[in-house]
Amino acid sequence: MRGLRLDEALAIITGAFAEAAKLNCHPLSVVVLDAGGRVKAFQKQDGCSLLRFEIAYGKAFAALSLNRSSRSVLAKAREKPLFMQSMEALSDGPLFLEGGGQLIRDASGEIVGSVGATGDVNEMDDICAIAGIRAAGFRSDADFSADEAQILNIKIDPPLKDPRKAQERGHAKSAQLAGNKRGKDRRTGNGGPPNYPDNNRRVGPRRRSPA
Repeated sequence: MRGLRLDEALAIITGAFAEAAKLNCHPLSVVVLDAGGRVKAFQKQDGCSLLRFEIAYGKAFAALSLNRSSRSVLAKAREKPLFMQSMEALSDGPLFLEGGGQLIRDASGEIVGSVGATGDVNEMDDICAIAGIRAAGFRSDADFSADEAQILNIKIDPPLKDPRKAQERGHAKSAQLAGNKRGKDRRTGNGGPPNYPDNNRRVGPRRRSPA
């Protein structure tokens, strides 16, 4: 098993931060662990909250604990909660069950470490972590084909999507529907004042003007 060098760990963090800047993410904290689960490098962007190291470390350690992303570890915990309770009791490190922890693999698929990212929604944490892995010349689980994954026993997650884009599409759809409704109301006369022949005319008996 090859060791993960410090310059490689720092390149992963730099790559994750570059992706976060490109995607306009919230400030990130990123930790890189070696294959034995020990910290190789950690950096925290300005504006991060207090416990971001612990969260990032827990995500990365969870990924190493079961040889899969921390997102998949979370799915395992939902399927077999008693199994995960036993894992937590046996573990000599923290297990933070949330997306953002990814395995670092070399070209052959061997695990050389893991990365944990936190600070934005978990999908963005994962996207930035994977970008950092690739920037340093390594491969994430998502970079292997289905055949390779079967041979190497790699658990590939469903494709990641930026949830903010779906939210933007939802807002645009709502605005479009609201605009269509306003146009329909104008055409049918709904939503305005009563459709009298002449809205300026008073309806009902007139008062007599004083003499």
